[in-house]
Amino acid sequence: MAGNRKTNPAGSTNSSRGDVLRVLGALKVATTDQIQRISAPHLTFRHADKATPAKQKQARTATHTGALADMRKHGLSENGGTTETSDVLRNLTPKGLKAASYELRRPESEMGSTARGAGASGASHPLAVNETVIAMLRPKPDMAKLARESADIQAAAQAVVDASDGIGTIASYWTEVPLPATGTWNAPGKGGAQADIVLTAPQDGVPLLFIEVDNCHETAEELAAKLEKYARFVKRKTKDTDGKERPMWRTRWTVPEDRYGEEPHPPVLLVFNHIGERNPNRTKPRLQELTRHLWQGEWQQGDYHLYDRKIPIIAVGLRNLRAHGPAGAVFHRFGRSHPQPLLEAIGNPRRDAAEARESEEREARAAQYRAQREREAQAKAAREAKEAAQREARRPVCAGCGEKFTDHRWKAVESARWDTPGESHPQLCDACKQQALGTGGSRVAGTQEHHQEPARDGEDWRNFRRSVRRPVCTECRTAFTDERWKATECVGWGTSVQEPRPSLCEDCDQEYIASVESAWEHVQPRQKQEQPQEQGEILPPQKKAGRWFSRRT
Repeated sequence: MAGNRKTNPAGSTNSSRGDVLRVLGALKVATTDQIQRISAPHLTFRHADKATPAKQKQARTATHTGALADMRKHGLSENGGTTETSDVLRNLTPKGLKAASYELRRPESEMGSTARGAGASGASHPLAVNETVIAMLRPKPDMAKLARESADIQAAAQAVVDASDGIGTIASYWTEVPLPATGTWNAPGKGGAQADIVLTAPQDGVPLLFIEVDNCHETAEELAAKLEKYARFVKRKTKDTDGKERPMWRTRWTVPEDRYGEEPHPPVLLVFNHIGERNPNRTKPRLQELTRHLWQGEWQQGDYHLYDRKIPIIAVGLRNLRAHGPAGAVFHRFGRSHPQPLLEAIGNPRRDAAEARESEEREARAAQYRAQREREAQAKAAREAKEAAQREARRPVCAGCGEKFTDHRWKAVESARWDTPGESHPQLCDACKQQALGTGGSRVAGTQEHHQEPARDGEDWRNFRRSVRRPVCTECRTAFTDERWKATECVGWGTSVQEPRPSLCEDCDQEYIASVESAWEHVQPRQKQEQPQEQGEILPPQKKAGRWFSRRT
């Protein structure tokens, strides 16, 4: 402990010195009071029981005052003058900026200057910048560090905790950042702007925001000239590491592409701190007209504007910002009729709403289409089911086994074309037909045995396919024998002798011949009396015996 006290005579801790480095690294210059309010807000409530405000301030800033004293001993910080209220201004030395770059995890080249001499004229503008940062941060006290305090103190601290949140952390803020219209980042040329504050808090919905603080000493024309410099910077393009041209600001800050395909420029927030002689309520309308070409969007039919390659310009008073924070509806965007919270002011909520409506309408149309298709599918399924039921009701039943015909058999027994032979056993299924053909044409009746076609390979299948084509006698319905089938087949154009009765089986053919001869025995004597006939001439019979009486040959 003695060695530590010797190194840091004021008794500061690593934590308090780190607080100072982070705050001064971001703000460049600040009072001890501002450092404490940002880094240790719980101390504001811990010493609220002191007799006077001065003693309260002395007690709550004692920790960081000691840290600054030890840092001056090590050459990390220095005093930079006093404010109009006699508060001492603190800033870092080049050695301190290097140490702060480690605390903030920023490149040393982006740490900026040491802000020496900022307090020569009271530092009213830097102090207003710091107050803007505090109002945007809205630091919350750690209630665990106030557990031993009275109920009144805890209630006051809890009210601050329950209030609306701020945006980002102290590491999300840069101050006095050059925006070069010419030159480079480290050596900016003439004609560029210098942002009082640059805020990058994508985790809170603000990927990039330029903040310009005005103490109401400047005219509307002077502020318009500053905004023109912002426009020159954001329009400047340079080659990126991949050789492609991009806006220069995108080479330093990462901002996601617009989801609608637009290319809006980063927004600019004007914070009016009314300590000067000019009234911001009069300056703002004039400034709005002077900068209309920078911010005015293009009106769309969906009741919103497009802000492609436009700069959103928002105005707010520091007093309202302190009271309501970024979530309060106190931000007035140029071109809009009513104040909004910061996230809505820098965004395009009307377009979001229009896109949401269009998305809902598309979804409704898609749902309606799906419902219509489903109804059509159900109606089609019902029709198909009805037709299938009707078809099943018409399906033939085998007269032999009582089984319903298969689709293949049903199709086979349906009425054929005029040039197609008729089915031999249309009232029987395939199995019963084959059985009938195998038993010489006898009917199969009363059997309930289930028949199946043979497997489609081997001799049985070939015999089955051949028997399906086997001719059947048109008189007795008996299947032809192989010899009769072969005799009645067409043997080609070169055949001189054709079978006279190819539709009859061999037995019916012989019976026909016998009936013809019997008929000639009765008519031959009378024919000889009428006129002689040439030998071998056969006259058609006048009357046929038996079943051949009405048959044409």
